[in-house]
Amino acid sequence: MAAFAGGSPAGVAVFDTRLRYVYVNPALEAFNGLSAAAHLGRTVQEVLPQLDARDHVMRLVLRDGKPRTSMTQGQSWGVSRHEERYWQAAYHRLEQNGAPIGVLCVLVEMSEVKNEERDLERARRHLTLLSTAAVNIGTTLDMDTTCQELARFVVPALADFAAVEVFPPDIGHTVRQAPPGVLRMRRAGFAAAPAYQGGAAVFSNTGEYIDYAEDATVSRCLAAGEPVVMDLGEGNEFGRADARADLIAAYRASGLRTALVVPLAARGVSLGALSLVRSKESRPFDDEDVLVAVELAGRAATDLDHARRYAREHTIARELQASLLSEPRGAHPHVEVATRYLPADRGAVVGGDWFDVVPLHDGRHLKAMGDVMGHGVEAAVAMSHYRSLLRLLAGEDLPPHRILEQLDAMVQRSGLDRAATCLLAVVDRYAGMCEVASAGHLPPVFIDPGANRSRVVPVKPGPPLGMGFGGYRTDAVPCGPGTVLFMYTDGLVERRGEDIDVSVRRLSTLTMPESGDLEDLLDEAIDRFGEGADDDIAVLASRIREDTGFGRWTADSARTRRPFRPTGPKLVDGPRPAAGPRLMGG
Repeated sequence: MAAFAGGSPAGVAVFDTRLRYVYVNPALEAFNGLSAAAHLGRTVQEVLPQLDARDHVMRLVLRDGKPRTSMTQGQSWGVSRHEERYWQAAYHRLEQNGAPIGVLCVLVEMSEVKNEERDLERARRHLTLLSTAAVNIGTTLDMDTTCQELARFVVPALADFAAVEVFPPDIGHTVRQAPPGVLRMRRAGFAAAPAYQGGAAVFSNTGEYIDYAEDATVSRCLAAGEPVVMDLGEGNEFGRADARADLIAAYRASGLRTALVVPLAARGVSLGALSLVRSKESRPFDDEDVLVAVELAGRAATDLDHARRYAREHTIARELQASLLSEPRGAHPHVEVATRYLPADRGAVVGGDWFDVVPLHDGRHLKAMGDVMGHGVEAAVAMSHYRSLLRLLAGEDLPPHRILEQLDAMVQRSGLDRAATCLLAVVDRYAGMCEVASAGHLPPVFIDPGANRSRVVPVKPGPPLGMGFGGYRTDAVPCGPGTVLFMYTDGLVERRGEDIDVSVRRLSTLTMPESGDLEDLLDEAIDRFGEGADDDIAVLASRIREDTGFGRWTADSARTRRPFRPTGPKLVDGPRPAAGPRLMGG
C-alpha cells in the first residue's frame, strides 16, 4: 500500500471493518495535520471531531461492496487558508477471499473550487439583492415607511437584525435637547429574522428617540462617514447611553456576534445610519458584505432624501396654509357659520383649499369656497393671494359674477400662474335670497328647515379663475331663515373611478342632525362622504338665524326692505337693484 499511495498527491486511508484507521499516506497526514501514528487504531470522529466523517457511506460500501463517492466538509488540524475545507472522497471495499476486510478511501481537496462556487453564489445573491432594492425600498414618499422597507429588505438576506435610525426632523416637531456629548437619533425602522423575533421585541422600539454615547459604534460611524465593523463582546451594547438592564439582557440572550453600521447620506447630507447585526449562528461580516451594505445604504439614502425633502415641504406648506387659512370673521350677529378644514392623509401633498366669509352692507354677507390647482407651498401662497384679492373686491357691492370677473382679470394682471375654482354666495336675509356664481367649482347644497333631503342647486359654472376667459353669471336661489347653505371642495366627494356627477348627487341625502347644530352637520358630512379622500377637504355651512329679533321672514316683509325676487333659480345679470329702507341693526 505504501508503494502504491506513498507518492500520491491525493489523501489515501485504509479502514478496518470497524472503521478505524490502519493506514494513511503522507498526503493525508498533511491534510489532517497529524502524523500517521496519531491516526492508527482510531476512528475519523476521534481524530477529526470537526469533520463530517460520512461513516454511514463507508458502512454501505462494506455491506454491499458498491463503490461510492461523497463530499466531506469541516475542519482539520492541517494548515489551510480556507475557513471551511471540502474533500471529494471515493470509497472502495477491500476483500480477501471474497470477504470484506476494510474500506479504501481516496480524498482530493476541493476547498478552492467549493469556495469559488460559494463566493460566486454569494455574488449572485448580492447582485439580485441590489437589483431588487429599487422596487422594494422607497415605494412611498414617507420617511418612516422607507426606513421600515430598508430594514425588512436586508433581513435575513444580509443580517439577523437590522435597525434604521435617522436624525430628528428640523421642522414641524419639537425634540428635547440632547445632553452634551450625546448623539440623539430616532429609530424609524427595525426588523429581525424569524428565529429571533420573540426576543427582539424589547429593542424594536420604532418611533422612539435613542441616545448614543460619543464613542458608540453609531456615533463613530456618522462622525467618520464610513462603515464600521465590530465584534460584539459580552459588555458591548452599541454604546447606548440609555441602555437598560432588560435591554442588555435581550442583547446577550440573542447571542449577537458582529455589527456593521453604515452611514445613510445623500447629496452631502447625513440622514442617519443603517445597523446590521449577526448572531453567533451566522458568519462574521466580510469585505464583500460591507460593499453590498454600502451600496444598499447609498440607494436607500437617495429615497430617504426625497422623502425628507417632501416631508419638509409638506410641513412648511401645511403650516403656511394653516396660518393663512384663519377662521372667517363673524359675518353678522344674525348669521351662523361653521367651517372645517381637513388635510388629506400624510402621504398626500397639502393643497390650496380655502374659504372665507365677508360681511357686507345692509346685513348681507358673502361666502366663498375655493380650490387652487396644484399642491405644495406655491398652492398655499396662491390661495392667500386669491383670498386677499377677494376681500378687496367684496367691499365694492358687486354681484357675485362681477366679483369673479374682476378677480379673474386681477389674477391675470398679477402674473399668478395658479388657476383656481371658486364658488361665491351672497346671502340677503331680508330678501330671503342667495345669489350664487361659480368659477368652475362644484354646486352648492341647500338644506331647508324640516326637509328630509337637500337641494343640490345646479349652478352653471364659468371657467376657473386665472384663465382670462370670463363668462360668469349669477343665479338667485331661495334661502330663507333657517335654510343651511353648504359649500365644499372636491376632496369631499371626488373618488377615483367614479363620475363626479354621481359623487355630487350623493350630497342630496345630507340632512340636518337631530341636534340642529352646524358643527354636527360638518362632522356628519365628513364622516359620510370624506372617507378615503385623496385630497384636502374644506367645508362651510351657514344659515340665517330664524329668531333674529325682527320677526320671521315673509315675502311681504322683504318687499318693504328690498325688491322681492321670484322663487326658484334665476339668472341675475347686470347691476344690483337699488336697496330699500333698512331697519337699524340689520
